[in-house]
Amino acid sequence: MVRTTAFGRIGAAHVRKGLLVVSVLLFVALAYHLKWTTAPSVALSDAAERGAPRQRDDAGARAAFLAAYPVFMHPRCMNCHPVGDAPLQGDDSHLHAQNVKRGPDGRGKFGMKCSACHQDVNLAGENMPPGNPNWHLPPPNMRMVFEGKTPGQLCRQMKDRRQNGGKTTEQLVHHVSEDSLVLWGWNPGDGRTTPPSHAEFVQNVRAWVDKGAACPD
Repeated sequence: MVRTTAFGRIGAAHVRKGLLVVSVLLFVALAYHLKWTTAPSVALSDAAERGAPRQRDDAGARAAFLAAYPVFMHPRCMNCHPVGDAPLQGDDSHLHAQNVKRGPDGRGKFGMKCSACHQDVNLAGENMPPGNPNWHLPPPNMRMVFEGKTPGQLCRQMKDRRQNGGKTTEQLVHHVSEDSLVLWGWNPGDGRTTPPSHAEFVQNVRAWVDKGAACPD
């Protein structure tokens, strides 16, 4: 009887140890699951961290943004970031002809859709309609106005994820580097001027982010 009781105690101890191991494994599995099911928010946070400076340099960041500012204000960029609901045209940034409007999604209104004239590529000939598969204005709920903005105002707007399409500063660098509609500005078709060097523009935006993304006054 004593021997049976001793074996029973040993068996119970093994059971408790087994339950403890199972509990630890379940906890680890749950933590791993929670990490990956929240991956989108973590990815944004990681991107922001990757864009964070190793050593903050506010003066350098402001200087870098000021160097990039002329590109943002060039007609190839600013004409699609107007104050009002009508896009702008030409190097003098006059109102778009035909009474074109932004519309509910930034792609025109009623029968005057952007795609009615703007095809996937630039049409041949001087000052003919330019083209890109994603031709549009920012939508009305995320206007991203460039027109009339001072460097400081534009910088603060670009950092505000409530106004920039939810982008981190690192994602802004990717946008100005690779977005096909942004790149169109340096291939706008015959009869149109182009902004200063795209490579230098990206380098300046990259430096602005890496140095802490401080804004001019």
